[in-house]
Amino acid sequence: MEFNHISVLLKETIDSLNIKPDGIYVDGTVGGAGHSFEIAKRLENGQLICLDQDPDAVKVATERLKGLPAQIIQSNFSLMTEVLKSLGIEKVDGILLDLGVSSYQLDTAERGFSYHKDARLDMRMSQSGISAEDIVNDFTENELADIFFRFGEEKFSYKIASKIVKERQNERITTTSQLAEIIANAYPAAARRDGHPARKCFQAIRIAVNGELDRLNETLDKAFDLLNKDGVLSIITFHSLEDRMVKQRFKEFCTGCTCPPDFPVCVCGKTPKGHLQTRKPIEPSSQELDQNPRSRSAKLRVIVKN
Repeated sequence: MEFNHISVLLKETIDSLNIKPDGIYVDGTVGGAGHSFEIAKRLENGQLICLDQDPDAVKVATERLKGLPAQIIQSNFSLMTEVLKSLGIEKVDGILLDLGVSSYQLDTAERGFSYHKDARLDMRMSQSGISAEDIVNDFTENELADIFFRFGEEKFSYKIASKIVKERQNERITTTSQLAEIIANAYPAAARRDGHPARKCFQAIRIAVNGELDRLNETLDKAFDLLNKDGVLSIITFHSLEDRMVKQRFKEFCTGCTCPPDFPVCVCGKTPKGHLQTRKPIEPSSQELDQNPRSRSAKLRVIVKN
């Protein structure tokens, strides 16, 4: 199995984790094991737990991390507390989440993630459960429009949803090419200058299929709670919805007193649980952008537990 994936913000991410040779770390999205390999090779008496819901990624990571202090488990990162508990681990020194779709998933046509390649509509990272084909053909017009607007920030969501419902009455929509063409035909010509018309809708369907924002929302508090004092949570996001959620939750972790400004003394007793490693997100350098254009939307946010 050829699992090609260029790890985004590799040096910056590894540096952010401040890896201790005897520490315990979690890579919640092992993918092609690029980040995991760099973490594991820095460990001596430490341990790395690698999670991924994609069985292909688990197979590849198991091979690539052979001989290193790493354990690879097929699971969604939202279940990391339960996974670690089963391993007898209560606290860790660092957690990494590299969100989004891997290059392998995008480039493997039969996975159905890309509108550039003709394949069956799928988009399931875990290769199980509801598929993109199910959503496109079985959801109502309002449900489709809501997905496109909420998860893709697509301003022509209702126009596109209406076109999909009309077309599926003639035949079931089963391939990426079919769907991409329907979306393109529903798109106003004047609005096609901002990239491929299907880009936002494909993103939205993928997020819905995999419950990505729900899983991330569930995970943020869990991951932060799992950290030891001075433990690090590093998260790479690839679109504004993810980044907004991470930014807001990190802000909450860093907020202390919430008493009204006119109170003479604090009565809530709240203190910051963590502090940001950098005030602004870390973004790819111009050199990385030249080497890997897919990194262009990546943002790395890092919080350290107090």
